[in-house]
Amino acid sequence: MLGWAIIFALLAILAGFLGFFSLAGLAASIAKVLFVVFLVLLVAGFVIRAIRGQSVV
Repeated sequence: MLGWAIIFALLAILAGFLGFFSLAGLAASIAKVLFVVFLVLLVAGFVIRAIRGQSVV
C-alpha cells in the first residue's frame, strides 16, 4: 500500500513537471488517499497486536 502511494506521488511530481497539471492533481489525490489508508491499517495493526499482548515491533 505504501509502495503504491509512493508511486502515485512520483507520478504526480513527474506529471506536474511535464505540464500535465490535471493528471498531477489526480495522482496526488490518489497518493494521499492511499497513504491515509496505509496509516489507518498500520495503527489498527499496532492496536490489535497490543490488545493481544504481542510485540508491536
